[in-house]
Amino acid sequence: MTADLVLYGYWRSSAAYRVRIALNLKGLAYESRAVHLVKDGGEQHSDRYRALNPQELVPCLIHGDQVLTQSMAIMEYLDDAFPASPLLPNDAGGRARVRALAQLVACDIHPIGNLRVLQYLGSHFNADDAVKGEWSRHWIGEGFKALETMLASSAQTGRFCHGDTPSLADACLVPQYYNATRWKLPMDAFPTIQRVVDACNALDAFAQASPEAQPDAPPSH
Repeated sequence: MTADLVLYGYWRSSAAYRVRIALNLKGLAYESRAVHLVKDGGEQHSDRYRALNPQELVPCLIHGDQVLTQSMAIMEYLDDAFPASPLLPNDAGGRARVRALAQLVACDIHPIGNLRVLQYLGSHFNADDAVKGEWSRHWIGEGFKALETMLASSAQTGRFCHGDTPSLADACLVPQYYNATRWKLPMDAFPTIQRVVDACNALDAFAQASPEAQPDAPPSH
């Protein structure tokens, strides 16, 4: 274990949630530092945080003199720096499949429904909460249709997205499922996704990474 890891994140950030899962799966201790994405216009826009991450996004991981951004890059860095409990399979085909499943979530579903996109829809297109909800359900649903098919049709899917060991793909799926339920997307059409998420959330690594378990989570949410 190591204690020289510092994670800047926000309790309900999907990208920070992924990294928390990865850190927990690898048994790595870390210091959590909250960056409130809404209060006072968003602490991610402060000069102090911008100096760490010019994109003004979370998460940001500090490891010694390394300043790491982008959740996918951070998780692969953790696999390289701390090889125990790998997040990717050993074989090239398996690694490609896990990356594809993870990127379906992280690159195709998540970016068009994150906070800054929804804020822009509201400020520039007068989208209210009902419209934002419809937008979010549509795009998560479209992505989940493809993901459900990919998982249900593959013999490589096991208890988790790939086999019987949680991977990078599961670390991406669970936070997106959290968003789906938050936006009240019906999950009846996605039984394989539901099964995998249930298996993940039964593990301490996922439960301890959940938004409600974070020190910066509000008392009532």
